Amino acid sequence: MQFCPECGGILLPNDDKIQCKCGYTKDLTEEEIDQYGESVKIDAKDTVVMKGEDVDTLPTTKVTCPKCGHGKAFWWLQQTRSADEAETRFLRCMKCKHTWREYD
Repeated sequence: MQFCPECGGILLPNDDKIQCKCGYTKDLTEEEIDQYGESVKIDAKDTVVMKGEDVDTLPTTKVTCPKCGHGKAFWWLQQTRSADEAETRFLRCMKCKHTWREYD
């Protein structure tokens, strides 16, 4: 795998070249072409769907959102102060995605 010297993106094979989405291209030698194997055409319509924060895996609780008034929110605990102090409880509204915190 090679990276673009201009933007740091991944260089992808395309025929006898490797190219970056920023426009940088580099011609490949015969040895490099054999190393990459069969060239794969990448269509601009092909996309990758990232499911990071869209996946609802956090626990929920009944609480009123201060922004929209919805009655249910996701919650998680995070240590934001020194270790001998209580954790901070964060809440995120299931409707408007507003995030706020509660201190114990």
